[in-house]
Amino acid sequence: MQHIQFRPAARRLVVAAAVAVMAFGTTASAVAAGGIRNCVDLTGKNAARVGCYELVWSGGVEYRMTFSNQSFDGNTPQQLDRFYVLAPQTETPQGPVPWFMHDHVVRDIPGDGGTNTLKLTGYFVLCSEQGLTNGSCTALWQSFGGPAMPFAEHVNGHLLTSTNAIEGAADAGDVTLVDLGPSSVMVASISRSK
Repeated sequence: MQHIQFRPAARRLVVAAAVAVMAFGTTASAVAAGGIRNCVDLTGKNAARVGCYELVWSGGVEYRMTFSNQSFDGNTPQQLDRFYVLAPQTETPQGPVPWFMHDHVVRDIPGDGGTNTLKLTGYFVLCSEQGLTNGSCTALWQSFGGPAMPFAEHVNGHLLTSTNAIEGAADAGDVTLVDLGPSSVMVASISRSK
């Protein structure tokens, strides 16, 4: 799989932006009485300390993933699943942040009907230079105050709503996976019941 390597200063900017997007959201909206809030609705320095949910794609199906909090304290687990962040795959983004529209993809969840706990680390899914040059990867260009990055929307006209689709596109050189590093580690639970 193709991975991007950033210089230390650029990497810090990308990781800071990713953590801000994944952990803090940008806008507060009216919260329905009771229930857990969408992560993008949380703001302020305490946002990473409360439970919230995000919609995610898993095996081509959209599910609700619940986070007990969005910052992981303690030693980084050895076995981490990937939490892919990419351009919206439908007209309704899972992360409707005005300055960063995005969706999320996690591995296929087991079919046992129970709740599965995942330890995750963040990855951006970007169109590679090859994918942009040969037209196989359609990008949504977005910026966090620095240079715009080509977040992958589709590869060869196909949605990227499963890890197989994303990792296959990476193996073919159409997308590049950007590892956001240890500051993006999260623990969440997901269930087959939507």
